[in-house]
Parts: sequence; structure tokens; C-alpha cells
Amino acid sequence: MELNNIEELLEKYFDATTTVAEEETLRTYFSQESVATHLEQYRSMFTYFSTAKEERFTKKLPLKPRYNYNKWISVAAVAVIAFGLYFGNTYHEQKLAEQKEAEYAYNETKKALDLLAQNFSKGTQKVAYLNEFEATKQKIYNHK
Repeated sequence: MELNNIEELLEKYFDATTTVAEEETLRTYFSQESVATHLEQYRSMFTYFSTAKEERFTKKLPLKPRYNYNKWISVAAVAVIAFGLYFGNTYHEQKLAEQKEAEYAYNETKKALDLLAQNFSKGTQKVAYLNEFEATKQKIYNHK
């Protein structure tokens, strides 16, 4: 009867439906001297589980102190963003001022060149009168 019970418990064990008490029954059965020969293959597995359960890790692990870098990273990120906003805005304003200054210089140069072009037009009109005067003078002198 006990052998049938152990075989049923083994089937439940491999189906993962055993309770802790039933697993303990299996461990005690496989830890005794007399085990059925067809179940002998499971002895090493259950004895390993029994000995592994008793093992404890006793070495000391050197733990390094853990610093909380996250708060310093967030502080640095805020500082970089503030720095970027301040100097980025200043840079943008400086570029706008330079652009307005260049536009003003362009307009003033354009006015000066327009004035110069008007004065050259007046000068060419006067030269045209002189050419007409010269042509007339040549006609008068050539007839005599």
C-alpha cells in the first residue's frame, strides 16, 4: 500500500500538485535505506534536495557604499537647461540685434547710392548740354 502511495505522490510531484507535507513524505521515503528498485532513480534527486535545503552561503560579500547619483544628475540637468535657456535667449536676441543693424546699414547704403545716382544723372544732363553747345560751336566756326 505504501509503494502505491509513493508512486501516486511521485505522479502528483511531477505534475506540480503536491503539498509541502506530501513532498516531505517523498523526501523521507527516499532518504531511507530500502527504496523500491524501480524508484531508485529518483533517490539522488530527493537526497540532493534534502542536502541543498540545508546549505547556507556564509561568505561575506564586500558591499560598496551606494551613492545616490540620481539626485545629482537631476540637479546637473536642471543647471544645463537653465544655462541653455539663459544663454540661448541671449544669443537669439543678439542675432536679432545684428540682423536689424545689418538691415539698417543696408538701407542707409541704398539711400546713399540712390543719391549718388541722382547726382550722376544731373551731371550727365549737363554734359549733354555741353556736347550740344560744342556741336553748335563747331558748326559756327566751320562756316566761316
